[in-house]
Amino acid sequence: MDHAVALVQAYLYVNGYFTVAEYPVVKALPRSGYATATDIDLLALRLPEAGGIVPARKPRQQGNEPGFRTDPALAADQVNPEMLLAEVKEGKAALNRGATDPAVVRAVLSRFGCCPEEHLSAHVQELLRKGNTQMPSGLRVRQVVFGSLAQGGGRHLKISLGHVLEFLRKHVRDNWSILRHVQVKDPVFGLLVLAEKARRAATSREQTRLRGPNAKGGTA
Repeated sequence: MDHAVALVQAYLYVNGYFTVAEYPVVKALPRSGYATATDIDLLALRLPEAGGIVPARKPRQQGNEPGFRTDPALAADQVNPEMLLAEVKEGKAALNRGATDPAVVRAVLSRFGCCPEEHLSAHVQELLRKGNTQMPSGLRVRQVVFGSLAQGGGRHLKISLGHVLEFLRKHVRDNWSILRHVQVKDPVFGLLVLAEKARRAATSREQTRLRGPNAKGGTA
């Protein structure tokens, strides 16, 4: 998987999205056979109020963690489920040609059952025109673009990779009391957890050194 895609996938996961990475869209050739038209970097589905870290508890225990807030930059729908068609670029945030092809977008929405077939064409056109559309079921579908350069403006939501990275770092710091005990399998998120552990260990060693040889210390 592309490194930038993996970074954004970890970001969407923390914010409560189920993701499918690098989803291929196949097209029929004019005479016969099939070929890959393009791939969608990330498809992401989120239910309202999803996200954050929710430790399992015994029935008698009371929850005391503060409520998780989805990153405001995502402008996530807090009432209806939503689906993101996300494009990820290492450079300037921009949709590729395939992501603006009505046939490609229609195939994706049809494959994941976003709405009845008879309504698809109108919603595809609205999505490409406005960057978002609301299905009869209430499902909200949006196109989102991530990139190192993500200037505002335009009909699509744009989020910089720098913002994504800083959000994940802050999430790890803010939830260290939990994450320090978790075996993280996601390669990007796992690397960030490891980096935080190393940073805290180095800070602890430096504080011990400054206090003198007889001081005691340990990792946070």
